[in-house]
Amino acid sequence: MFPLRDTVCSRSRPYVTWTLVALSVAAFVSMGSLQAGVFERLILAYGLVPARLSLAHPAGWLTLGTSIFLHGSWFHLISNLWTLLIFGDNVEDRMGHSRFLGFYLASGVVAGLAHAALALGSALPTIGASGAIAGVLGAYIVLFPSARVLTLVPLIFLPWLMEIPAFIYLGIWFLSQLSSGLLTLGAAGDFGGIAWWAHIGGFAFGALTVTLVAPASRRPRANPLDLDNPPSYR
Repeated sequence: MFPLRDTVCSRSRPYVTWTLVALSVAAFVSMGSLQAGVFERLILAYGLVPARLSLAHPAGWLTLGTSIFLHGSWFHLISNLWTLLIFGDNVEDRMGHSRFLGFYLASGVVAGLAHAALALGSALPTIGASGAIAGVLGAYIVLFPSARVLTLVPLIFLPWLMEIPAFIYLGIWFLSQLSSGLLTLGAAGDFGGIAWWAHIGGFAFGALTVTLVAPASRRPRANPLDLDNPPSYR
């Protein structure tokens, strides 16, 4: 399933979301212009390496933040930032700009710690904003459970557009991450691919802490299910 847009209208411009997207794109383009060897060294230096999270490597803890803004390919970058643009503006609108920035970064740090805890001793660098974005998704499912997500569902060779309630769409997404993460438990040695537990940790953090961050007085502009005031896609 591929999300296209949601049905919640933001009351304010998502300046922080746009800035996070711009920084990630700028970092990727800048690093993409480097020679392959330099690019790989930067990924190793600024990516999250669980084996470096120790008192003996204090600089390694900084990579919990720097790794959020690094991506390995255009597909990796676009898929992450597209999701952030769809769901981040509403969460930012509800929290306010400064709180959303802190929440996003905290989600990324917690996601990185969750990944490192399940990959102790791994020397493989992990990069990407997906853990931080998972925190945004966890916040969204709590704040806007009745919103709908216009989703592209591929059926054999025919694309099918469906409006799926946010709590169902994001619930399915989380269960898919959890089931994949459970399959990696007990895996011997380093393993690459997707950092499932970063997604799980980020989502859980977002869902559990959003009510502490988002003011109760900031309400969405309209109830997406109010038939007298039907939603419009942004």
